[in-house]
Amino acid sequence: MASKNLTARRDTLPRRALTSQLEDVPPETEWFANIDNPHTRRAYRDDLKEFMAFARIRAAVGLRLITRAHVIAWRKALATRKLAPGSVRRKLSAISSLYEYLTDQNAVPTNPVKGVKRPKVDSYDGKAPAIADKEARQLMNLPHDKTLKGLRDRALLATLLYHGLRREELCRLKIKDIHPRRGVPHLRVHGKGNKTRYNPLHAGTQELLNDYLDEARHTADTEGALFRPVTHNRAGELDNTITPDGVYKLVRRYALALGLKIGVHALRATAATNALDHDDDIAKVQEWLGHANIATTRICDRHKMKPEDSPTFNVRY
Repeated sequence: MASKNLTARRDTLPRRALTSQLEDVPPETEWFANIDNPHTRRAYRDDLKEFMAFARIRAAVGLRLITRAHVIAWRKALATRKLAPGSVRRKLSAISSLYEYLTDQNAVPTNPVKGVKRPKVDSYDGKAPAIADKEARQLMNLPHDKTLKGLRDRALLATLLYHGLRREELCRLKIKDIHPRRGVPHLRVHGKGNKTRYNPLHAGTQELLNDYLDEARHTADTEGALFRPVTHNRAGELDNTITPDGVYKLVRRYALALGLKIGVHALRATAATNALDHDDDIAKVQEWLGHANIATTRICDRHKMKPEDSPTFNVRY
């Protein structure tokens, strides 16, 4: 009996502590502590105040009573104000990110914003145009031949479109940067500012990479570049890598064949927009892309992040 009572006490202590924390300390205090960008902090703070006013929440504890119906009603109210789709998405994302934090802390059972549809946008990543899903599929299918160049180009285009990499990041990829994490193949991406992120490898990309590497025969050179020039590759020059200019010209050439005047950054915008259109959380997408001004508003330990939650698996062409 004593053992059961002790277990029950252990089960209730964290909940009581977190409930007390939510009641006594405004969520903004800890939530904002994890937002580095001052502009994002200001915008998210205003969005939260606006939502609390709409829902008539006067104390932080009232956030635990919010349901999806409240969020949908707020979205409808925002629509009547004829705000830009990007502004509505940001407001919903701000509230979603707060609830992701509270959910992680077991302060609320679920995120009421999850599943609420958000307005579509033409582009996500700056001014780069995002191409349509049909065009993305056509682009990946253009290098259809089984030559080394064809296999490399198709794998390269898939890596850009399914993982949203910058061209410099793609050029930095080495053979060893494909490796398993928690039983799932990942890409270790070396981003700006020497920041490393780990993106789960899309099954379609993995298959194309395997075909390319089988033909290229440099898999054993783990320290060497993943994507290399197709000429002289079997003459001992295994340390060469395709250049950012080479990637730009490659993408440009295939895009022009479809009548599209776009560059590599448009493929990055396409991946981001596609994930967002399939209801992925904007904070996760920003982390996935490795933006310099990442507006993540929740504590996320990449080592503990479940691979199946990655935006990789929400990209569908």
